[in-house]
Amino acid sequence: MPNGGTRRAKITSLGRYVPPRVVTNDDLSKLVETNHDWIVERTGIHERHWVEPGTPSSELAVHAIDDCLKRRGIEADEIELIVVATVTPDMFFPSTACVVQNKIRATKAWGFDISAACSSFLYALTTGAQFIESGKHKKVLVVGADVMTSILNPEDRTTLVLFGDGAGAVLLEPCEDGEEFGILDYHHEIDGSGGEHLYMPGGGSLHPPSHETVDKKMHYVHQNGQAVFKFAVRKMEELSTSMLERNNLTGDDIACFVAHQANLRIIDAAAKKAGLAPEKVIKNIHKFGNTTAATIPLAIGDAIDDGKLKKGDLVLFAAVGAGFTSGSVLVRWAF
Repeated sequence: MPNGGTRRAKITSLGRYVPPRVVTNDDLSKLVETNHDWIVERTGIHERHWVEPGTPSSELAVHAIDDCLKRRGIEADEIELIVVATVTPDMFFPSTACVVQNKIRATKAWGFDISAACSSFLYALTTGAQFIESGKHKKVLVVGADVMTSILNPEDRTTLVLFGDGAGAVLLEPCEDGEEFGILDYHHEIDGSGGEHLYMPGGGSLHPPSHETVDKKMHYVHQNGQAVFKFAVRKMEELSTSMLERNNLTGDDIACFVAHQANLRIIDAAAKKAGLAPEKVIKNIHKFGNTTAATIPLAIGDAIDDGKLKKGDLVLFAAVGAGFTSGSVLVRWAF
């Protein structure tokens, strides 16, 4: 948290984008052995948005950034830093931040990617905030963008039904004198012992691309769903309640709870444990599925549209992802 005269980082704008193509549960039942009721009962997902083949994460990111900058009324050449959260970069290198910087013509910006799977956006948000709080930068773009369909096994119903494609972007700026907005507190963790439960084994230096890795379907998401679910429920509950406790807050003080949208049951369990009323829990997994780094900014947008998140409100973010990674962030909303 900022102290000693530093200026807290506040979110001043938000943009989002999902590709126009909608894929319903019934559509997926034509590809794999599944059905609408089975998917809804286990995940809460009704539909998701998928890109057309060959569409990179940077393209989705640019759409979200354009929306974000337009809403704030600024130009790309005012941006000083771009932090892109993604697990599906356009390529290993250069970074997707470099690709995005070139596409939007952010000529004065530097940047980098963060890979923390479903926790990536929160990690990127708090990382970007450090450059505001230090006084080094005044305009930082934080982007969460993933094309999960690029790494899904079209024959694996357990993962195919879960994911969608999308992007969200926020602008971080310093608070003005006397303002009480911004990122108030955060807590992040990793537990590398859980890496074996959710991963993509092929393509890196351990298993470089080859005919063998392709034949063994090593370039797709592999998941032990039960192990991931158990960890996510426990950790999301733990992070949410501890963030409130360490800030002397209760669920009554929170206007919105925006959790990573991976599974409806995980979100509901965490909210109940934290004492949050159902109407304060933002859920849009039914229409977007799990968009990995994009779920939280997409959900924030829905909360604003629905009038559930307003200037001055306290909002609690929480996420759990592959790694295992996890994090929570407490924010006083600024617009």
